Amino acid sequence: QVQLVESGGGLVQAGGSLTPSCAASASIRSIAFMGWYRQAPGKKRELVTSAISGGSTNYADSVKGRFTISRDNTKNTVYLEMNSLKAEDTAVYYCRGIKVTNDYWGQGTQVTVSS
Repeated sequence: QVQLVESGGGLVQAGGSLTPSCAASASIRSIAFMGWYRQAPGKKRELVTSAISGGSTNYADSVKGRFTISRDNTKNTVYLEMNSLKAEDTAVYYCRGIKVTNDYWGQGTQVTVSS
């Protein structure tokens, strides 16, 4: 089992930046898929961005050019750099890892953007 723990959320003004992190309890080298999801009140959870172990990344259209995902295999940590934040980015952000048939989720970190 791998535990994922997010941190680094918070309250920020529109236009500001935050970089939440997702720390894993074990090596992430063998976790093929690492992603960040978010869920706003009353809305479904959606994929924000993902990073595959081979190096490719994917972004939702709504965050392209503003968010950047990165994996640090030496620290077993995944980061989500968020810039030019908007009020509509307000949500709970979750980290997810998929390794073969194992699916791991963190508990989430709240990001609130004030307009």
